[in-house]
Amino acid sequence: MAQFSANAERFDPYKNFKFRVFFEGNTTPVAGISKVSMLKRTTEVVKHREGGDPSSSRKSPGRTEFEAITLERGVTHDKEFEQWANKVWNFGSGLGVEVSLKDFRKNLLIELYNEAGQLALRYRVYRCWVSEFQALPDLDANANAVAIQHLKLENEGWERDDEVAEPGEPTFTEPA
Repeated sequence: MAQFSANAERFDPYKNFKFRVFFEGNTTPVAGISKVSMLKRTTEVVKHREGGDPSSSRKSPGRTEFEAITLERGVTHDKEFEQWANKVWNFGSGLGVEVSLKDFRKNLLIELYNEAGQLALRYRVYRCWVSEFQALPDLDANANAVAIQHLKLENEGWERDDEVAEPGEPTFTEPA
């Protein structure tokens, strides 16, 4: 059976290096995202048995948890990460107004593109909020690296956007 319905001759899975992250409702991607951690959910196992059952137990699904997602990007003058993190705790804002309950949660869209730059998959991540913000990494005068910011996002679930269909991959012809 083919792995891809629209491209039956394709065998290679999508690569993980072409993606974009959007705040839902924005048409501009979040600036400079270089890494997104995996989307992971875990459902607890509830074991039970009746008194007359054999010694083995039965299993059924319990509570489902969605792991936090980490976004990474190079440090720039863009303040979007820091402003969002400050909605959960804004130091020096005054007693009773440290948290912005009105808009500290955002929905995210994570889009994965194929090698030709065509949208292949989209996931919707719901009710995200910043639980951890790292503004600067360890600074090292002897390092040869980019300064990276980290944003850890708690979320209340995610789902694949079924409206995104598998793209037909382009074919290239030699110029005449």
